Amino acid sequence: MTTPAPDSLEVLLRLSAVLASRNDEELDSTMHVAAERCGTHAVEEVILQSYLFLGYPIALNAMARWRAISGVRPPEDAAADRDEWLERGQEVCGSVYGGQYRRLRANVRRLHPDMERWMVEEGYGKVLGRPGLSVQDRELCIVAQLVVLDVPRQLHSHLRGALNVGAADSAVDAALRVGLEFAQPEAGQRASETWQSVRAPAGQEG
Repeated sequence: MTTPAPDSLEVLLRLSAVLASRNDEELDSTMHVAAERCGTHAVEEVILQSYLFLGYPIALNAMARWRAISGVRPPEDAAADRDEWLERGQEVCGSVYGGQYRRLRANVRRLHPDMERWMVEEGYGKVLGRPGLSVQDRELCIVAQLVVLDVPRQLHSHLRGALNVGAADSAVDAALRVGLEFAQPEAGQRASETWQSVRAPAGQEG
């Protein structure tokens, strides 16, 4: 997996948050910086994974802007790794959720069994387990994005996930700070409280 330099990771965090903010002017500015400071593969992985959280329309439009700004041509062929999705998804999802992995799958299955399969096979196998960006950096980018989206339950899971895959508290703090730049004040407050609850010793949350 590729590990960006610290300054380029900050740009990727910003790109992830800006995508969620839907601020076109800020997106163009961030993409210009990304074209100078970040590897093409890493930038495109951040855009590709955003469809899981923002949907295809935003991801498609973002990739179109990236092509126009960077001038980078797309790969000639799609990844031919479909046979690996399920096994890779189980491994990556298990790493992110740790001891909560089986409980998570059971909870999602109770909502709908297809959602459970899609979460593991498509979300973690097809997308988040791809080469080009480490799972740790993917989780940090997701944290920045979820702060802006104001979804505390999912943010809580991915804050824990970032820690589970080896991110330092300081790295998570940095991802949160980037997200807070683009979040509404109330969303930012909820995100900060969610991070406090994740960091609180067992039995002292709230």
